[in-house]
Amino acid sequence: MAYIKDTIAAIATPPGKGGVGIVRISGPVAVRIGKEISKRETEPRVATLVSFYDDRGRTIDQGLLICFQGPHSFTGEDLIELQGHGGPVVMDLLLKRAIQLGARQAGPGEFSQRAFLNDKIDLVQAEAIADLINSSSEQAALGSMRSLQGDFSNQINSTLKKLVQLRVLVEAAADFPEDGIEAEINKDEKEKLKYLLNQLDQLLEGAKEGHAFSQGVSLVLTGKPNAGKSSLMNALCKRDVSIVTEIPGTTRDVVREDAIIEGVTFRILDTAGTRQAKNKIEAEGVKRALKEVERADIVLNLVDVSENIELEMMEELEKNKRAKEIVVYNKVDLLHKKSIPSSFQCVSVKTGGGLQKLKKRLIKELGVLSGGDSIFSARRRHITAIEQARIHILEAIGFIGIENQIDLLAEELRLAQLALDSITGTFTSDDLLGEIFNNFCIGK
Repeated sequence: MAYIKDTIAAIATPPGKGGVGIVRISGPVAVRIGKEISKRETEPRVATLVSFYDDRGRTIDQGLLICFQGPHSFTGEDLIELQGHGGPVVMDLLLKRAIQLGARQAGPGEFSQRAFLNDKIDLVQAEAIADLINSSSEQAALGSMRSLQGDFSNQINSTLKKLVQLRVLVEAAADFPEDGIEAEINKDEKEKLKYLLNQLDQLLEGAKEGHAFSQGVSLVLTGKPNAGKSSLMNALCKRDVSIVTEIPGTTRDVVREDAIIEGVTFRILDTAGTRQAKNKIEAEGVKRALKEVERADIVLNLVDVSENIELEMMEELEKNKRAKEIVVYNKVDLLHKKSIPSSFQCVSVKTGGGLQKLKKRLIKELGVLSGGDSIFSARRRHITAIEQARIHILEAIGFIGIENQIDLLAEELRLAQLALDSITGTFTSDDLLGEIFNNFCIGK
């Protein structure tokens, strides 16, 4: 890729004022730029106290200059860091001077992209950098760090190694039918594929758990007006996010807020009450609520049990609920003699009763049980790729032992490998790379 031959520069620290600010420069002329800005020779991996000068020889700032010679740098290229005082004017002057001396402004995620293209990191590790920066909980940060250190990639590569070994045998049988190799593909190979399938199932479970921790879980609150959706939203977020009144239909639009529950980030969405709309605004609110319900990871359907709801109706709600739905029976503090089965999810948002039990139910519903040292960060595309590989392995198992199906078997194994390769970036389209790195911050 021709553009990788130029030199890029960017401010690597967040906007605003701080004690230290960093300008990062990477590429063929990075070392020369460092020398001209500081008027000093650079020694690799040694922090040197220098003055930084503009094009007229005036001192811009004083700070540290550190040189990392390629390929022993983050990007795999010569890389310079100018560590000065963290004022926006100072940082802009240093960046402007670097551009004057031959660098260009880096795009979003371009330093990480160069590290990927120069084989310093794979695509999972590159994504983990962004996930680590954007971590909203301790578990998310630790999981991102494990992915950055290669835990997830190592599991993918281990599965790929076994898959490639099977492909070699099957491709040989397809290419050289006269050697009788096809006849040797038997129950042993079928068992090996079943073992691969089991590995993919474990990977899929880990990826889903990692996705929940790193990317957050979409939790939608739905139900009839005045069932207590907004009150529950405020209770889960531990602050007044939604307006709460006794007037039905207070919430018209979708209200969004993040909350950390048992170490997992939930994107909680409070929606309009589902009922026959009385006007266009309310109708649009209900329409948006239904859309969010379809997209949600988990739906909490709130039911006001103070409205004389019979047990038979509650049992019907439990029987007909969606796969991702939890029916939550609210206002149990208003019940007197009426009893509700203990298996039903009951709360009193007003008193706080049952909320802790509901939180534990949410975690259980996700399958996020370990919360331990094995969690790695994962994204939706990783889950999709593993699911695709799993489908192809299942198809491949069906072809073993069937005469004249060796080509179809080989093709299914090839497609399974391509799906897994797309996770680490061995085979990845430029469009996907652009989408991934454009979501990074500039300077990383």
